[in-house]
Amino acid sequence: MDETRRPNVPVKSIAKTLRIIQVVQELDGAKVTEIAEKLDISKSTAHNHLATLEQFEYVVKEGEEYNLGLRFLDHGEHALMRDSRLELVESKVEQVATETGELCQFMIEEHGKGVVVFRREGANAVETKLRAGARLHLHHTTAGKAILSAQSAARVEEFAQRHGLPAKTENTITNVDELLEELARINERGYAFDKEEHIEGLHAIAVPIYTDEGQVLGALSVAAPSYRLRSDQQETELTDLLLGVANEIELNLSLQ
Repeated sequence: MDETRRPNVPVKSIAKTLRIIQVVQELDGAKVTEIAEKLDISKSTAHNHLATLEQFEYVVKEGEEYNLGLRFLDHGEHALMRDSRLELVESKVEQVATETGELCQFMIEEHGKGVVVFRREGANAVETKLRAGARLHLHHTTAGKAILSAQSAARVEEFAQRHGLPAKTENTITNVDELLEELARINERGYAFDKEEHIEGLHAIAVPIYTDEGQVLGALSVAAPSYRLRSDQQETELTDLLLGVANEIELNLSLQ
């Protein structure tokens, strides 16, 4: 085989199956007709893909509706456990959520998107629709900006070119030059702010977590209603807590 030839990717049948999986999740369960209309494919094609997914236990059929099966949970847990370093982070997410009473999350970057790995709610945490496994644009979340602050300008521009800089709220940074300026400030002070850039009425603070090799592992964040993070003192106390926890995680990572 001539290795210089470009591979035929994406493989159309696999891509179609993956889009069907995404649609089933997006619609929180879907019938064959709904999937066919959404993807502009024939009902027979949609049915054949779904029947194959059902045979391999990736979807379950409930009446006329298909839903994702729990086999995906097995893959997700395997992917999570593959990196033993993440075990050092999980307990700290729980600790910060308990101490602050707020929503604490840990995010990593994968394929240019932010992936929520751990998510814990404190006693007074605001409720959001995010869940572990959610994939987000990096530029409009505080943890995402903390991660980006550890990247080169060229890498940030690559992310922007690949995924764009869409606005989530009217406060989202959508210009790459403005984003680079913001990331430089974050890198200098060591933490990131999100003031209603991702969700209106929500403020957040995040700190990057670095490995012993100086690579960013991910970012730890706390989010709260804007009125609970309005004063400089509130921000300082929360930032100091996160920086302390980040330092502890990094120390443990160096001892592995």
